[in-house]
Amino acid sequence: MAFDRSRPAFALRAALFCLPLLAGCTPPQQPPNGWATLPNDAVVGAGDPVRAAMINTAYVFGNPGSVAGRPDQAARAVANYTFLTVELPYGPRWRGFNPNVSTELGFGMREVQAAFGIAPNVPTQAVVDGLYGASRALRAGDAAAAERILSPPVFTLGGAATVQRLAAMPVLPRAAAGANLALQEMDRQDRLGSSRGNDGGGGGSGRP
Repeated sequence: MAFDRSRPAFALRAALFCLPLLAGCTPPQQPPNGWATLPNDAVVGAGDPVRAAMINTAYVFGNPGSVAGRPDQAARAVANYTFLTVELPYGPRWRGFNPNVSTELGFGMREVQAAFGIAPNVPTQAVVDGLYGASRALRAGDAAAAERILSPPVFTLGGAATVQRLAAMPVLPRAAAGANLALQEMDRQDRLGSSRGNDGGGGGSGRP
């Protein structure tokens, strides 16, 4: 007797057969607010911008007085930190990192958002671009342009208030802990001889 392919048993077997194929096609996990990359001027020369961002954020957030009265430098550090909260947890280049790095960076980002009025649900790239754009304007002596860039809806405090916050960067202990842990983990990977920490790719190079 011919097998009736309309029977539920056949449909179930067909579905089970396809599951491994579907699993192999599952898209990689995506950051909730989207991927981000760092601009070309994030690092001088041919250095790795992701490694430079880890070094920069660990130093600045651990020593906020080092950027007192220098909102352009503080803006770069905040942009770098924001970038790392996407790059390190989701980029495949960093899968060997201790998962506590991602956890601490996430907690620290809430602290950063509150301190500088960064809206929590805006695209990560918009935050990075805005802060780097404001940093360039401030270095050029154009405070008005920086204030226009640091405006709602991305920066909820408005331009003038955001620049003031950057000029007097507060102590952010959770963010400092996350940045320092990321740097320690990079150093650990270097000691293990991992190629992940030494890849000279550009900003966002961990993106699939």
